[in-house]
Amino acid sequence: MRTVKSMKIREALKTEFGLLAILFFLIILFSILSPYFLQSKNLLNITRQISVNFIVATGMTFLILTGEIDLSVGSLAALTGVITAMVIRNNQSIFIGIIAGLLLGTALGLCNGVLTVYGKVQSFIVTLAMLGIARGAALVLTNGKPISNLPFVFGKLGAGYIGIVPFSSFISLIVFMFGYLTASRTKHGLYFQAIGANREAAKLSAIPVSMYRLIAFMISGFLSSLGGIIITSRLLSAQPTAAEGMELNVIAAVILGGASLSGGVGTVVGTLIGSMIIGVIDNGMNIIGISAFFQQIVKGIIILVAVLARRSES
Repeated sequence: MRTVKSMKIREALKTEFGLLAILFFLIILFSILSPYFLQSKNLLNITRQISVNFIVATGMTFLILTGEIDLSVGSLAALTGVITAMVIRNNQSIFIGIIAGLLLGTALGLCNGVLTVYGKVQSFIVTLAMLGIARGAALVLTNGKPISNLPFVFGKLGAGYIGIVPFSSFISLIVFMFGYLTASRTKHGLYFQAIGANREAAKLSAIPVSMYRLIAFMISGFLSSLGGIIITSRLLSAQPTAAEGMELNVIAAVILGGASLSGGVGTVVGTLIGSMIIGVIDNGMNIIGISAFFQQIVKGIIILVAVLARRSES
């Protein structure tokens, strides 16, 4: 047992060192192509840009560890942002608005989980349906128009600073610590991995498989809603079309970070580095003037190459 565990640790470290090498190569490349890339203002901007993607990707990591996936994260972020803004406008309470958004995201995540676990429908299908339902609900509630004129204080959550560090980056650091400690330093992380590696064996080991699968969906929903609230705060406006395509960035970060779509393999550290690589690519290509449309092509290629690399290793 220890030998197998040590082999997995060495494999994870090997993957993460390889990702760090790719990250440093990209940093050097873009710093050569643009003199503005390594400026402290731009580097802090990168941390703010990747914060939402990483927060949502952390939830996706727990899901993928259990062998599931969530395609609705962007739509959940948009809907919870809309609900948060509506509650703030109606009740003039930022705290109640944030709590309402987080509860809604968690509840929708639970809904995804119940339909997958007890309805025995593949998570790909369930969350694909939720993608349309949540996005449609956001559009219906707002009539397709943004909700603006939110309190200026609310904007500090997504656009404010603690010293020179963006507040959203500080939140993502808290999420990282939660995700890392849970996945790598507790029995719960081992349970998530065991469920993804072999669900039947996990049941025979007295692991409450259904409960942990539900928890993974709830974590994903909670962190998706947190990401949506930060986006709404940053814009001081709830956009029903916000976070479109977020699922592509999130899945790219998790898979690039070394996770396996079949479950049982993945780390929060790898997801963080994967998110940083995606963020550096986005920021670097923007600085040197490459079209945003071409960036989508690059991300798609990254996912394909990462999955092919994982298959060749196995």
